[in-house]
Amino acid sequence: MRIRLDIAYDGTHFRGWARQPGLRTVQETLEGALGRVLGGAPRLVVAGRTDAGVHATGQVAHVDLDDLQRERLLARRPRAGAAEHDPVAALAARLTGVVGAYSDVVVTRTAPAAAGFDARFSAVWRRYEYRIADAVSGYDPLERHRTTTVRTALDAGAMDAAARALIGLHDFAAYCKPREEATTIRTLLEFDWRRDRDGVLLANVKADAFCHSMVRALVGGCVAVGEGRLDAEDVVDIRDGRERVPEVKVLAARGLTLTAVGYPSDELLAQRAEQTRARRDPE
Repeated sequence: MRIRLDIAYDGTHFRGWARQPGLRTVQETLEGALGRVLGGAPRLVVAGRTDAGVHATGQVAHVDLDDLQRERLLARRPRAGAAEHDPVAALAARLTGVVGAYSDVVVTRTAPAAAGFDARFSAVWRRYEYRIADAVSGYDPLERHRTTTVRTALDAGAMDAAARALIGLHDFAAYCKPREEATTIRTLLEFDWRRDRDGVLLANVKADAFCHSMVRALVGGCVAVGEGRLDAEDVVDIRDGRERVPEVKVLAARGLTLTAVGYPSDELLAQRAEQTRARRDPE
C-alpha cells in the first residue's frame, strides 16, 4: 500500500532532508513518527532532497506499507463524534500528534497514491522561491530564518532580465556542485524576479529537476548582476562555459523554499517514472 504525503518544514534546525548518522534530518524525524504510528521501519521516498537549512511548503514524499502496517492503519478506530472515518487521511493528524503541535515539520495531507505514482521519479517539475532583503526593503528580524540579506540596493530589473536569459534546456554544470556520474543537464522552465509589497526580492525558479546547489548558484549569479558586477550576457556565457567561476557565489540556504512539485495525470505517472529513471543523453 503506497501513501502520498504532502509536507512542510522550517529547515533552520535540520541538516537537510536525507538521513545522516547522528544528525537531525527531516527524513529521520518523519520516519521515526511513522514508525511510532504504524510500527516497523517505514522508509520515505521524496521528490527532492533539500540541503541543510532549506525550507519547504510543498514537499512531496511517499511511503510503502507492508501488510502489518496497512492492517494497523486501517484497523484504527475513529474518534468519538467523527462523522466519517478515512484512516489514510487521518494519518496526517496522527503524525502531527507525534511530532508536536509546534514542530518545525508537519505532514499537511496524506492520501492513497495513484497507481504508478513515485514521489521522486513521477515528478515533472519542482518550484522554488528565494527571498532576498536588500537596502531597498530593509531587514525584518521576524523573517530572518527564511530570507537572505544583502546590504546593497539590488537592481531588480537587471536581475529579472538575467534570470529569463537562462531559461531553457542546457548543461548547468557552471551552476551546480559536481557529483560523480550525475548529469547537469536540466530544463529551466521559469526563472524571474519581482519585489513583494514590502520590497523583498522574490525569485521564482521552476525546472524539471535541479542538480546540487543549482538554485542558490543561479540566484548568486543574478545577485552579481543586481550589484552591477555582471550583466545578463555574462551569466549566459558562464552557463555555456560549463565551469564554475568565482564570480558566482552560492547563496545561503536560509532564503530558499521548495514551494511545489508537479505531476502528470494519473494515467501517465508510471510512464513518467520510467522516463526519469533513464539517464539523459548529453547531446
